[in-house]
Amino acid sequence: MTVELNTQQINIFKTKLNDRFMALRREISEELLNADQAQFGDLAGKVYDTGDAALADLLVDTELASIDRHIQEIRDIDAALMRIAEGSYGECCDCHEPIVIKRLQAYPTARRCVACQDIHDRTFAHGEQPTL
Repeated sequence: MTVELNTQQINIFKTKLNDRFMALRREISEELLNADQAQFGDLAGKVYDTGDAALADLLVDTELASIDRHIQEIRDIDAALMRIAEGSYGECCDCHEPIVIKRLQAYPTARRCVACQDIHDRTFAHGEQPTL
């Protein structure tokens, strides 16, 4: 059963999204500070060792991947907040039907209903362009 969200429910989601946004900003700041303080060059050592260099590169790449995931989540939150401002939050961007509230509670940045998301995932599983 799908029902449109009322103002109180939208405000609850807006608060939840804003809280998560601020938490992510703090996490990104902490990760950047930790990465800056970590001396991956010292790990590799003064004598060049390919194993140590590879480990240092892996640690840097892992740290950057984590930050990249946080940034993508911030983009998703920003898009959801824009949909709230435009009055389209909780509406599937594909079929324009209301997204069930349980889905929004589990995934507040959801842009699609479950059925449309399933189609989207199968169509764009290998990137942003459909494949044959």
